[in-house]
Amino acid sequence: MTNDQSPGISIGLVGHVDTGKTTLCEALSGKWTDTHSEELKRGITIRLGYVDVGVYQDNKTKKYTTKKPKDEKTVTFKRNISFIDAPGHETLMATMLSGAAIMDAALLLVAANETCPQPQTREHLMALEIIGIKNIIIVQNKIDLVSEKDAKKNYKEIQKFVKDTLAEKAPIIPISAQHNVNIDALIEAIETTVKTPTRDTKRNPSFLVARSFDVNKPGTTISKLQGGVLGGSLRAGTFKINDEIEIRPGLKKDGPKPVWEPVITKIVGLKASNKEVKAITPGGSSAILTDLDPVFVKSDTLVGNLAGLKGKVPEVYYELVLKPTLLERVVGVKDDLLVENIKEKEMLMLNVNAAATVGNVTSTKKGLITIQLKLPVAMDKGERVTISRQVGARWRLIGYGVMA
Repeated sequence: MTNDQSPGISIGLVGHVDTGKTTLCEALSGKWTDTHSEELKRGITIRLGYVDVGVYQDNKTKKYTTKKPKDEKTVTFKRNISFIDAPGHETLMATMLSGAAIMDAALLLVAANETCPQPQTREHLMALEIIGIKNIIIVQNKIDLVSEKDAKKNYKEIQKFVKDTLAEKAPIIPISAQHNVNIDALIEAIETTVKTPTRDTKRNPSFLVARSFDVNKPGTTISKLQGGVLGGSLRAGTFKINDEIEIRPGLKKDGPKPVWEPVITKIVGLKASNKEVKAITPGGSSAILTDLDPVFVKSDTLVGNLAGLKGKVPEVYYELVLKPTLLERVVGVKDDLLVENIKEKEMLMLNVNAAATVGNVTSTKKGLITIQLKLPVAMDKGERVTISRQVGARWRLIGYGVMA
């Protein structure tokens, strides 16, 4: 039995800070996704974490598991899933929005020992709705910390919260990630609720760069240095080893006027579902090994870029003209604040694909807003751009825009 050719899906774990997203990732995969030093010290997810697992169904009991069995004849392999651990902290909303761009579905975590909804629970659900992620499963975590009565009360709070939202009919699965309780029921809900989308492998390849890093250990000799690695998701097309690729916007060039230059490199290796492969197609997360100097990719330098075949990457924009659709109320705050119209000279945060940037509003005429970007973005004209405004000291989601 082999599973390296199975088309994968990407499922994000989202929700308010400290609802157990990273612990659930560990329960599903055996891997702790918070590996960044600051994450370990602070106990929160700062950057997107990734983990790939295979889903199996026991031939006798029909129960699901993500733990690879000793005897593969006793199970049926179903598919590979990439889980994306997104930050829940309010100061890291941009990272969550960037991660949402590469998700096919989402697990919205709610802690049973907290009132539902928490501010970021509401904000994350609204973000999923704006970005268009319709496959949602609600995970009621930490049921081990409350009584049965309080767990049922929290369950009813969740039902009330999702009423009249895109998650109204989403299954709600009570679990304890810490103690591996009901994890098999969660996997079953994923398998029955989230179908693998039909992928377009014929279009020009488009890879959303969500991580970039140097895999070389300190002290590695020059002769043994490996090129930079791009992590993310291919949303269309096919990439093969030895393809020459272009990464846009690329890297900032020094000079009197800020200009970004595309980066050209060659694919020297590919990884998907924890395996080395000769080609990648859309679905799940994957890694592109390049011949780039590692200095160009370290510390997520290229996050938010698009990678495609040389000469076939979308245009780079330093300015966006958007037709905005604003929400009625600001999400992510405890107070009930109405969303005011966007004003000239206002600074906004924008998310498109896996990119996050800020920009200054230079015009608000004829129902359109013109935004001069601090960091340019590569994008197709039909892409949806999420818009956040600074409310107090935090960026708050207020709507989205489409290029005019």
